[in-house]
Amino acid sequence: MARKVLIAQAVLLTAGLLALFVRELPGLVREVRMWRMTMSFRRGIPGKHPQRG
Repeated sequence: MARKVLIAQAVLLTAGLLALFVRELPGLVREVRMWRMTMSFRRGIPGKHPQRG
């Protein structure tokens, strides 16, 4: 009986963590894009940001 309860708790915890990850994924992707863009500005890599003019 205790083993079933432990497995059920692990399943619920995993489902909760997965739901949190899926909910936060768009924000994480946006943060990574902004970070990559700022790093390319610092390095002076052409083609990573829009050109003016």
